[in-house]
Amino acid sequence: MVIDKTKDTVRDIMNPFYRFFKIESSGGIMLIAATVIALVWANTPLRNIYFEILEYPLAIGAGDFLLEKSLHHWINDGLMALFFFLVGLEIKRELMAGELSSPSKAALPIGAAIGGMVVPAFIFFLLQGGTPAADGWGIPMATDIAFSIGILTLIGKRVPLALKVFLVAFAIVDDIGAVMVIALFYSQDILWDMALLSMGFYLLLLISNLFNVRSVIWYVLIGHIIWFLFLKSGIHPTLAGVLVAFSIPVNRKLKFDDFVNESKAQIDRFCRTACTEKMTLSNVQLEVIDNMENSISRVQSPLQSLEHLLHPFVTYVVMPVFAFANAGIVLTAGEVSVFSGVSLSIIIALIAGKVLGITGFTWLMVRFKIGNLPSRVNMKMIFGTAMLGAVGFTMSLFISNLAYSDLALLNNAKIGILAGSFVAGISGYLLLKSFTKNIEK
Repeated sequence: MVIDKTKDTVRDIMNPFYRFFKIESSGGIMLIAATVIALVWANTPLRNIYFEILEYPLAIGAGDFLLEKSLHHWINDGLMALFFFLVGLEIKRELMAGELSSPSKAALPIGAAIGGMVVPAFIFFLLQGGTPAADGWGIPMATDIAFSIGILTLIGKRVPLALKVFLVAFAIVDDIGAVMVIALFYSQDILWDMALLSMGFYLLLLISNLFNVRSVIWYVLIGHIIWFLFLKSGIHPTLAGVLVAFSIPVNRKLKFDDFVNESKAQIDRFCRTACTEKMTLSNVQLEVIDNMENSISRVQSPLQSLEHLLHPFVTYVVMPVFAFANAGIVLTAGEVSVFSGVSLSIIIALIAGKVLGITGFTWLMVRFKIGNLPSRVNMKMIFGTAMLGAVGFTMSLFISNLAYSDLALLNNAKIGILAGSFVAGISGYLLLKSFTKNIEK
């Protein structure tokens, strides 16, 4: 009986992670499909239609207040703010109650992520320092969590759960690093009056959190104002998504025991009289449903409610649309080649840098007893996971758009990202499939 209860408890704790893992893995398939469609379309006689669609102007506002940008800019500056908002929610959850919530849990993934950012950036700078491509040093720092988890899923159940959690944890720390790099190094010509005004609105959100304001509409409304002010100030507007996410309340209004008791009482009321099937509900039953919805709302934090709501949309819409808008490279252009200096530098920095950085820093932390390897995980598996960490894609493509204004450099960077991520994904899959061959299920 005790064993069954323990199993049920473990299953309840891990179910959200399994759902997250399932969405991320299928999201990787959507990303691949969107990338292939964009690449093929951009290299057909109909390529002009593809680029005309992306450059189509769209405007919001009225009268003197009018914000007009191309569809491509709306995707990269607007739609991707939702992606960064979700990233911010995930980071805050992990810091408050997840794998990054205590020093002992966080040490190893933080160390692995730092190695996986510093070493690739250093290698790229060694290869391209002093050239027009030098500004792209941030490109090979990123790990694409959707692709890497999707590939890991293909190996099956023999992959230890602890290894999957380790990958998610260091990828989230990697996202923190990428956000900081974008904020510090890829935001230019800042208008400080607009930036300070945006901080005033952000302070309003922090005060709202302090006074336990839980209205999601309020945070979203002020968040839109902050996004607009970031856009006007010169700070990349997607960073507003991360900041606003950190202001969303994480506390719950209802304890678990109270939720269970309230739910049981309402269920008893629902069938207190004859509980025969009818076409319509009674007034009491409608009231019970309202009460249960209220209890469900109070037992969830606004942060987790938003994360649960946005995750499928970002995974199945935002990220594939971004990939479609940014992966359309004309391969027949003479200046675009996988063998160009910037392409090869990104491939080398992604693969060699991530593998050396993640594996090396993890080994050092275990060697000096700063962190411990996860259960049933060995250094061979860490090596294979580090190879998956070299799948940069979404965040790497995003940073490349910020780093390069020259179209030839940008397209060659994208070629390097796609080629490096492809090689890393295949290699990581084969390595981990071999290294987990004798693991018990």
